[in-house]
Amino acid sequence: MKPTLLILAAGMGSRYGGLKQIDPMGPSGETILDYSVFDAARAGFGKVVFVIRPDFEQEFRDRVMSRFAGRIETDCVFQTLDRLPAGYTVPAGRTKPWGTTHAVLCSRDAIREPFAMINADDFYGRDSFQVLGRRLASLAVESSAYCMIGFTLDNTLSEHGTVARGVCRTDERGFLTDIKELMSVSRTATGVQDVGPDGVTALTGKEPVSLNMWGFTPHIFPQLEESFRSFLATRGGEEKSECYIPTTVGELVHSGIATCEVLRTTSCWFGATYAEDKPLVQQSIARLVEAGDYPRNLWA
Repeated sequence: MKPTLLILAAGMGSRYGGLKQIDPMGPSGETILDYSVFDAARAGFGKVVFVIRPDFEQEFRDRVMSRFAGRIETDCVFQTLDRLPAGYTVPAGRTKPWGTTHAVLCSRDAIREPFAMINADDFYGRDSFQVLGRRLASLAVESSAYCMIGFTLDNTLSEHGTVARGVCRTDERGFLTDIKELMSVSRTATGVQDVGPDGVTALTGKEPVSLNMWGFTPHIFPQLEESFRSFLATRGGEEKSECYIPTTVGELVHSGIATCEVLRTTSCWFGATYAEDKPLVQQSIARLVEAGDYPRNLWA
């Protein structure tokens, strides 16, 4: 059974200042997610499912999904505020999406096989997809042995502002024991720090972090729903609260419901959190093309 790639592309791009999911980055107009789909296809993935918003569906289909016709099966699902479990409604004044746990839940009816979950605006690299694809191909559909690709914190920071990162702790076997979502991580003159509601947390920069490259099976969907229901019961009335996948997986690991192995990769990572990051992303992709890792035109 070939695994599926789930791409979260419904983000509003508030910090970036536009729809970065469809912003050209490659030498022939490719988006970052074009490279993800290309890498997934050559790693043996059989289908790609996009989580998007209904308001830019047609533009997304025309400018992105049309590229993959005849190359890999595609589908899209919508993340909307009102896609909630029975008994819950959108509180007055709420406009912010519910977060990545909710986004994955929105794909529940479109996925029947082990799957990888990634962000649309992050470049993960060929080896990451190879490593994750091999592991997913070995999993049974009902397995709760999940996994993730870990990256080194210092190699994932932006020079143009703060970023959110899931900082991981592992045991001696490389399995996740704890993950903490830090929402305002940045470099300083003396190192790396996060500024949160409880104050400043100093970091070494060597910590393994989640960049939302996860490996799951369909068995996770009822687990995510239970976690999301708990979130709604306690924080659903807040206007800007979000339920994040790293937090949810951490809860599953702590409770003993699931395991999560942190897989190592030789791939580089880069992303476009801010508009100022775009030139660096373009330069990084150009170097990979020049090195022969990717063709100049992915879909020629």
